[in-house]
Amino acid sequence: MITLEGLTKTYGDTRAVDSLDLTVSPGRVTGFLGPNGAGKSTTMRMILGLDAPTEGVAHVDGRPYADWPAPLTKVGALLDAKALHPRRTARNHLIAMARSNGIPVSRVDAVLSTVGLDPVTRKRAGQFSLGMGQRLGIAGALLGDPEVLMFDEPVNGLDPDGVRWVRELMRSLAAEGRTVFVSSHLMSEMQLTADQLVVIGRGRLIADAPVAEVIAGSSRSTVAVRVPDRQHYAVLRERLTAEAERVESVDDRLIVTGVPAERIGDLAHELDIRLHELHTERASLEEAYMELTADSVEYGVAS
Repeated sequence: MITLEGLTKTYGDTRAVDSLDLTVSPGRVTGFLGPNGAGKSTTMRMILGLDAPTEGVAHVDGRPYADWPAPLTKVGALLDAKALHPRRTARNHLIAMARSNGIPVSRVDAVLSTVGLDPVTRKRAGQFSLGMGQRLGIAGALLGDPEVLMFDEPVNGLDPDGVRWVRELMRSLAAEGRTVFVSSHLMSEMQLTADQLVVIGRGRLIADAPVAEVIAGSSRSTVAVRVPDRQHYAVLRERLTAEAERVESVDDRLIVTGVPAERIGDLAHELDIRLHELHTERASLEEAYMELTADSVEYGVAS
């Protein structure tokens, strides 16, 4: 479990992270989202003791990361896949990590196999492609068989098969009861991978909720209604216009915002109107995210 209490990081007059209170629980994948500059990487660095908070605390299972005697056996992290000695082989890189934390060298071969790097264990890490480097970084995170795992953009440089593998790995780790905290800008992948979402903007917490709840809360969710009879179509449109935020006509369909499908069905029954279609069209996570963070984008571009 990861707990943040009043976590704040100030650079000069700028608050990169502003009083974050958060609990990242085990047994699920928690996606960590936010625009560029929102404070995601800074938050992760403070959890790992790489940056000191200006105020507040970050704890892993009740104590600071640095207080754990063999931290790699408690927390596995991938923040920067290129943060390694480029002239070391993949195997030697992991052996050095293992020895620093009293981890058996036998774990090195096990995690290299897990991430699919068996054929290149003696290749220098500096010669790795971006995707291979990501796999090596994930191997390092798994090395101590930790209870808590943190990943910053883990699918960068991976091909579609690799992306799917990472997704399945994250979910399997969470299913084992581990805490999995993943930062990403790939909304479609987070929608498939995460159970819980934490969204921040300008260093502040915007949302902390299950994925389905974040999507359901978007005003971009609509209801599609198809009415075969033109007279009934006009009657239903008039009644819905009085209740809905917006009603759009598309051929023989009405696209309704602000009225749930259940209410539209009851209304059609009350008016004795036959429907050929009635279903909710949920916003995607990307649409919900864009709506949530609309006022928090620091580096936006002109439309």
